[in-house]
Amino acid sequence: MAEHLRTPIVCVLGHVDHGKTSLLDRIRGSKVTAGEAGAITQHIGATLIPLDSIVKLNGDLGKIKTNVPGLLFIDTPGHHAFTTLRARGGALADIAILVVDVNEGFKQQTIEALQILRNCKTPFVIAATKLDKIPGWRQTPNASFMKTFKNQSERVQMDCETKVYELVGKLAEMGFNSERFDRVSDFQRNLVIVPVSSMTGEGIGDLLMVMIGLAQRFLTEGLKTTVEGPGVGTVLEVKEEKGLGTTLDVILYDGIINIGDEIGIATADGAMSTKVRALLQPRPNQEILIEDKFQRVKSVVAAAGVKITAPNLAGVVAGSPIRVIRGNKDEVLAKIEDEMQEINVKFSEVGISVRADTIGALEALSKELEEKGIPIMRADVGPLSRRDLIEIGVMKEDNFKTALLFNVPMLPDAEAMVNDGESDVKIFSNRVIYKLIDDYIEWRDELERAKEAKRFETVVLPAKITLLPDCVFRQSGPAVVGVRVLGGTLRPRVDVMTREGKIVGEVKQIKLNKENVSEAKEGAEVAVSIDGVTIGRQIDVGDVLYVAVPERHVKVLETEMIKSLNAGTVEALEEYVALHRKTQPFWGK
Repeated sequence: MAEHLRTPIVCVLGHVDHGKTSLLDRIRGSKVTAGEAGAITQHIGATLIPLDSIVKLNGDLGKIKTNVPGLLFIDTPGHHAFTTLRARGGALADIAILVVDVNEGFKQQTIEALQILRNCKTPFVIAATKLDKIPGWRQTPNASFMKTFKNQSERVQMDCETKVYELVGKLAEMGFNSERFDRVSDFQRNLVIVPVSSMTGEGIGDLLMVMIGLAQRFLTEGLKTTVEGPGVGTVLEVKEEKGLGTTLDVILYDGIINIGDEIGIATADGAMSTKVRALLQPRPNQEILIEDKFQRVKSVVAAAGVKITAPNLAGVVAGSPIRVIRGNKDEVLAKIEDEMQEINVKFSEVGISVRADTIGALEALSKELEEKGIPIMRADVGPLSRRDLIEIGVMKEDNFKTALLFNVPMLPDAEAMVNDGESDVKIFSNRVIYKLIDDYIEWRDELERAKEAKRFETVVLPAKITLLPDCVFRQSGPAVVGVRVLGGTLRPRVDVMTREGKIVGEVKQIKLNKENVSEAKEGAEVAVSIDGVTIGRQIDVGDVLYVAVPERHVKVLETEMIKSLNAGTVEALEEYVALHRKTQPFWGK
């Protein structure tokens, strides 16, 4: 078998907004960022940058003897919710670029990405981006870093040095030796930091030269593949293309795939096989997710991004494995089935339902929900159907009678069901994962607040009152007297009880400044009408009365609502309960 040096796969990771996609835009001369939801990359895209394009960006590269054919960039999602996808990207990649805003330094996602790279043992380079945002920076478009650095004032040079060494210090804390690229002599022992600007192109050539140099020096053995080996890859996206039907965007990371090859793929119903009708490759420097002019080819050798057409692709799951079948078909399909079973979603007996357009996104969404303590009962790839709505609709708890849809639609039958009011399932849909989750949490918390308020309305709240002197307006039929609320909340239509445990009457009305009020809180002085009692006989001024809270309400107050009661209310409750428990120790428990 002929040995072949494949293109290294480069994974780009880092904190949201630190400029990963902008960096790729500068390298390939495209404008992907503007098309992404919230300007945050939501899917892994693939871009091949051939060696001659890299040489054009950095003339010095011509001086390096290299047989690396170029670089295949995978643009990974940036938000921290995408840990799973980034981990998968890290495992798939031969080498990585960790993007860090030189002005903002390390963020939570940066540290997370470093841990992933360390766990995957993936060699990487730090791209210190947004160089042009350093105050007072004089731009020299597309220049090497050293050339543009020399053009800066002494103050700006010092500022730049300080910012880079802050990164060096942070990396040292995490156990990495690092240095600015032009000062590194031992690339095996030191992590390289390349300051760049995606806006002006400054330092971009240096970054690519470092990447090619590292690949040439340290990855050559790992990049050797046999041209004839059966192709292995990952499905990036399943698309309906005009004139082609359903197609697969694939990253081929090993072996070769030819027109006419039988391939194993994964659908929602299990693994199946089909035959390749056509292979289409994006032009060099073009992102496979947005390319509109593909070149038809007879075969594709790893590593590469390729669009595949074949029969029966409609049910293929994005994010799933794809394998060329040679020999035992059942063995290959079984291997695909095993990989599909490894989808990392933690299920609960009760919980919400989630749907996403790819396995990676589904895992990422599920991981983020798990971290926020939100249980998941169902998780699937693909659009929401009428059957899904019916199954979700039987959930007893309202906060779980909901579906979160990431980048997937409702099928027409489900949409009709929702629009016609046939379903009470709450639907959340968004193209940005963290916004989708935030929307759900906001709704769930509001639902809880409304439930709590309703429960407060039906539960008799504890209150302790005293009858004020010189404020008896009527002795009986009903008695009308001024009271002070010593603790808790007094409401109408509740019985009141003496310290001796005797119920003496019912509070009918509460008035403040001759106006009826629905409640009086601790410290308030109000007039109350009490039915069934005569002042001067059963009760008198100066007496303390308690609201007679039913025993079943005491259980609810002590077990479910105690955290939402203020100190005065808790004290009134404790005193009231103590009166009963003198003779009945387990009363209200």
